[in-house]
Amino acid sequence: MYKGFYNLTSGMMTHQSHLSVVGNNLVNISTTGFKESRYTATTFDDVMYSRVGNVEKEYTEIGRQSYIRANSEITVIQDQGIPEPTDIPLDFAIMGDGFFAVQREDGEIIYTRAGSFSLDDEGYLCFPGVGRVLDAEGNPIVLGTDKLDVDVLGNISQADGGFLGRLGVYALEDVEMLEHTEQSFFAGENATLVEAPQILWKHLERSNVDMIRQMTEMLNCQRALQSCATVTKMYDEVMGHAASDVGRMG
Repeated sequence: MYKGFYNLTSGMMTHQSHLSVVGNNLVNISTTGFKESRYTATTFDDVMYSRVGNVEKEYTEIGRQSYIRANSEITVIQDQGIPEPTDIPLDFAIMGDGFFAVQREDGEIIYTRAGSFSLDDEGYLCFPGVGRVLDAEGNPIVLGTDKLDVDVLGNISQADGGFLGRLGVYALEDVEMLEHTEQSFFAGENATLVEAPQILWKHLERSNVDMIRQMTEMLNCQRALQSCATVTKMYDEVMGHAASDVGRMG
């Protein structure tokens, strides 16, 4: 009698989770290097079996069904964002695959496409509030100045020609399954150096979030969520009437 509640409740939970993902995308639409996430839901497999049998307990399967949908996965879309010129000497954008590596104070290395860097008190290239940027050998980069010249491979030199280091660009496995740790950062393993990256100096990569698509998804989810809530109320009233009427007939 109450099977419909499973479908309606799972529908509300599914659309609420989808709304959370869409909302996070919209909040970060202006975040440099942010990558859009997409929500996918699926049904539980083989949750319920319906069988008939005889006195010898010889059963025959006559069907299966699932009443609940659940979060299957949240996929990160790693499409290239539009590079935007900034004319700031510590801004960098990667064209193509790869991530900048940033080392936290605790030694953890996280990865980002956001190249809006600065210099810390000791002259190291860093991402403010996060950590120091690593070079192609996995070491922090000491610049000491923002009077630079940078080529397409990420080789950094002083304006007068002295070599300072090379920006490290790293490839990660299963990039679509990476999860945001904060802002535009991802945690990853088995990173490998990209030998010939394409880096745009004095540019930043914009978020790849499609605002129109996200707004459309948000409206669809809100309407579906509202519909589930309305039908749930109606279903509850029907069940209430059924219970009271059956009681009177008894």
